[in-house]
Amino acid sequence: MNLFGLIMGAVTVLAIGFCHILVMKGEYYWGIRWWPALLFGGSFLILVSLLIDDTFLCGGFGILGFSLLWSIYELFKQKERVKKGWFPKNPKRKDDDL
Repeated sequence: MNLFGLIMGAVTVLAIGFCHILVMKGEYYWGIRWWPALLFGGSFLILVSLLIDDTFLCGGFGILGFSLLWSIYELFKQKERVKKGWFPKNPKRKDDDL
């Protein structure tokens, strides 16, 4: 029995859930100005996944890396959702437009 697909599916769900929380909390506390950290982190993890021989680690790092890159898009969409009032705005933080 091969569990690789099942494990990678679980890693994908966990990575998406982690990035979902990361985007919501990150936008609340730091706005959108921290998107380069997501770019660096995602690119780094994708590069690491290319250099690792272990199939499970390679897949896990690749999935998390691409999830972080997708989080950049979601971060900017989260800003729009906050403007629409769908999510709370941090009253201590000034609005940060790029």
